Amino acid sequence: MKRIQRLPDHLVNQIAAGEVVERPASALKEILENSLDAGASKITVDLAQGGIKLLRVTDNGSGIAAEDLALALDRHATSKIASLDDLENVSTLGFRGEGLASIASVSRLTLVSRPPNAEHAHQVIAIDGALHPVEPAAHSPGTSVEVVDIYFNTPARRKFLKSENTEYAHCEAVFERIALAHPHVEFMLRHNGKVIWRLPAQSLAERVAAMLGKDFVAAAIEIDTAAGPLTLSGFVASPTYSKASRDAQYFYVNGRFVRDKTALHALRQAYRDVLHHERHPAYALFLTMEPSGVDVNVHPTKIEVRFRESQAIHQFLFHSVHKALASTTAGAAPTVQIANADNEAAAAPALTQGESAPLFDKSFSRPAAPPPGGSSPQTGFRYQQQAMPLHVVREATGIYDKLFGGLREEERAQAAAPAPVEYSLPPQRVAALPQSTDGIPPLGFALAQLHGVYILSQCEDGLILVDMHAAHERIVYEQLKTALEADTIPMQPLLLPVSFAADRMEVATAHEHGEEMKRLGIELAPLSPTQIAVRGVPVWLKDGNPVDLARAVLKDVREFGLSQVLTERRNELLATMACHGAVRANRQLTLPEMNALLRDMEATERSGQCNHGRPTWTRLSMRELDKLFMRGQ
Repeated sequence: MKRIQRLPDHLVNQIAAGEVVERPASALKEILENSLDAGASKITVDLAQGGIKLLRVTDNGSGIAAEDLALALDRHATSKIASLDDLENVSTLGFRGEGLASIASVSRLTLVSRPPNAEHAHQVIAIDGALHPVEPAAHSPGTSVEVVDIYFNTPARRKFLKSENTEYAHCEAVFERIALAHPHVEFMLRHNGKVIWRLPAQSLAERVAAMLGKDFVAAAIEIDTAAGPLTLSGFVASPTYSKASRDAQYFYVNGRFVRDKTALHALRQAYRDVLHHERHPAYALFLTMEPSGVDVNVHPTKIEVRFRESQAIHQFLFHSVHKALASTTAGAAPTVQIANADNEAAAAPALTQGESAPLFDKSFSRPAAPPPGGSSPQTGFRYQQQAMPLHVVREATGIYDKLFGGLREEERAQAAAPAPVEYSLPPQRVAALPQSTDGIPPLGFALAQLHGVYILSQCEDGLILVDMHAAHERIVYEQLKTALEADTIPMQPLLLPVSFAADRMEVATAHEHGEEMKRLGIELAPLSPTQIAVRGVPVWLKDGNPVDLARAVLKDVREFGLSQVLTERRNELLATMACHGAVRANRQLTLPEMNALLRDMEATERSGQCNHGRPTWTRLSMRELDKLFMRGQ
């Protein structure tokens, strides 16, 4: 067995760099935190090739004395703590003194600094961890840290870096998180010589508007609460501004951006009564508390914290946000109004006991009404528009919702009824459909739509009710799955490409995986750092929203990686795509379209349930209908 030996300091620093400096964005975070701890009021960041080739941060802070420059690049050398008591009451963003040493061990680093009272600046250069002598330099009061060719001396680590676009996207994310929390500081970001961000010193509201957009501000509710040593300030967006991902969630503890399970759960719980479970709230919140009440030294990158009284923090966050959301009643600020089915129902005229409601509303898709007592030419069904007692309407509506589990929020949000879509079944598939003995298909023939959500169909022995969105979702899902198993999903090129505003991560993902994503039947083309064009979609989703589809696929690919998406998470991705391509609630279908959907259900495997496990159809027999109307009793 080999003897235990002490590792050289240079190797120790390189090992630490693997934890602290995961990528250029990690180095940028460490250096920016040092600038803020130095009291800088102006910070400039320059990047080249996503920070891989060059990363430079210049500030006008308090600077470093010439005799301390070399020590600043030594491991665990810092001016911010001196004892265990200081560590338990950390009030600065950085404190361990290992960041610069780790960065210097895996790059060519130049540190130039000049305190405000010094006549001139000094610099020290570190290459592969080896320090050159400190020497005079030209520099205005403040500090510059220049990092060149990160991981040039550790090729094994460098090969794990992603493309320039991806690494830049991570750097910009770090820049935005830090700039958002320090609005009193002037920031500038340049990439490859081009100015990306220029943020003057401003108020928190102005900084939030500049970085998160006017849409967020328009939907934002300001929070400013306190309980003992705890204060919470910032903005939460109304539920109508919810997102499909957590990208718009910014939570800070004493000015430090963190991802904490206690806080995330509390904020999620605060939205539970007003937000669909598949959507995520948006917020920019700043929690201030005693430094001794939070441990920021539990993770190498300081992204996680541990609260001493986590239950108290949870309750404070939950009640603060829950109270703010509860104050958004109709007719009160903010101006954004929540539109849903419940509001529409409340606006409808009330019916009193004994009144009647029409059996069919005029907006429903149905056969033209024949003369009274006549028959519908399509089915032989005796059709008569007449009044139905209100209590029967209410009871029937309750049955529909109980059978299908109620409407989804996404369906209730569809306020307008788009034009009918083309939905047809190929003739060769019609011939293979199962038939009953007397020629009536198992799911019968369509009669009408109910509230733009359910299809009513007459079968041999009663009435079939079909949730058209859930049914079509399953059909499209099975088609996509079969096509992908055969290799590639057929693509439908768009006559006119559709462009949309994208964030940095979406553009980076499109750059990196755009060619491989064509296997999914989606063709994306980045137009600029903030724009992506959709040029093709899967042939079965041509009537869906191409932008929503592209965003959903990019989210999955970015979060899990394309190889995992096409293997372990393939079915989840295809289910998401099918949901975006399925017919929506309030989409008015013609009778041929409804019948085509029924025939497709009969020919599709597992069409009894949608991708989420909800039933797609149910049957009410004549006996059940007779019982509902007390016939024969």
